[in-house]
Amino acid sequence: MMDFSWLREPALLIPVVGVLGLLVGSFLNVVILRLPKRLEHDWQAQAREFLGQPAPADDAAPPDLVFKGSHCTHCKHALSALDNIPLLSFLVLRGRCRYCRTPISWQYPLIEAVSALACVVVAWKFGYGWPLVAALAFTWILIAASGIDARTQLLPDQLTLPLLWLGLVISLVPLFVDAPAAILGAAVGWLSLWSVFWLFKLMTGKEGMGYGDFKLLAALGAWMGVWALLPIVLLSSLIGAIVGGAILAIHKKGRETPIPFGPFIAAAGWTWFVFGDVLGAWYRGWFFAG
Repeated sequence: MMDFSWLREPALLIPVVGVLGLLVGSFLNVVILRLPKRLEHDWQAQAREFLGQPAPADDAAPPDLVFKGSHCTHCKHALSALDNIPLLSFLVLRGRCRYCRTPISWQYPLIEAVSALACVVVAWKFGYGWPLVAALAFTWILIAASGIDARTQLLPDQLTLPLLWLGLVISLVPLFVDAPAAILGAAVGWLSLWSVFWLFKLMTGKEGMGYGDFKLLAALGAWMGVWALLPIVLLSSLIGAIVGGAILAIHKKGRETPIPFGPFIAAAGWTWFVFGDVLGAWYRGWFFAG
């Protein structure tokens, strides 16, 4: 069995985890781009099967998440290993495909950089041990779910439900909160946004959010317990108001333009997961001092 005890030293652990975050961030880009297409293809196939309709002749499945190599989305040319070095390839190629010179989406370096930075912060916070392993998984799932929601306004069950179940399972150890707190957090997380959803729909006749938001908040409740939910909702609302307002202003869109709420919930949840103790102490000191 390999000995990883040398990673107990923060000066070694943090850069190693940062490089790991870059590599995983590259894979998260694949998940963000390919998973929605795979899901859509599967849903269409299930609908045809239910309706008794034949599959079209050109019904080829989209690329899988693991075995199909990366390629340029414009010219379809397969990318070499040198074209897939996280961040570095984008910089060396000056943001353009080596083969057709089409601009490469800024999503790729952004997700890689966010993943690396978040992993560095998590390594600094939790140090060497199982909490770090769990926190990295938590971080990567949130990044993938946020990227997909930002692109498609979809929070897939394939990400939110494993995050929920993982939070409940590790509460048996426990790593962050115990099982009663995790179960109550998951239940309250779901019910709180479910209630807001139906209240808003009854008052306006419109749906203000999707069911994926309920599942995501339930998952965050399973990881952090019920007492983290109110700060997460408040933080996500604040982040959403600032970032969402800026996006609408930049693109000159009206307030009726739908903006996915999942990335804001994920950002607030990750922030509270990592810095909740500091933010909570600051809040208590600010409002209850003296």
